[in-house]
Amino acid sequence: MEEMKIDSHKLACVIAQFLDDKLAKDITILNISHVSSLADYFVIASGDSTPQVKALMETVKDKVKKNFGRLPSRSENDTKNRWNLLDYGDVVVHILHKEERQTYALEKFWSHAFSILEDDWRACAQEYSEYTKS
Repeated sequence: MEEMKIDSHKLACVIAQFLDDKLAKDITILNISHVSSLADYFVIASGDSTPQVKALMETVKDKVKKNFGRLPSRSENDTKNRWNLLDYGDVVVHILHKEERQTYALEKFWSHAFSILEDDWRACAQEYSEYTKS
């Protein structure tokens, strides 16, 4: 499958929408481009259970591949599968069990990054919602 060009802002928004469609909790997008060379955006979301964390990760991988022809350059998870990371280069996705989310408090660590408002990412991702595109 050929990779579809999509800018990092839109990709982050669409990934947040994919996660929301699968009932992820506390979805946050941080623009870290001005404070780190790691990526342009972090998408952070929580799951209520270990199986949900794993399912959310698989959903993101499948939908990004299907819609944009992109695979993560790397993916990682802890031994108990409670923190999953998908690295798309310009966008890094963190999917954590809700307890790990509270423990590691990524938003506090990256407090100097800009948060993208939920209304903004929803509007940006609207054309990719599972309700308008399968």
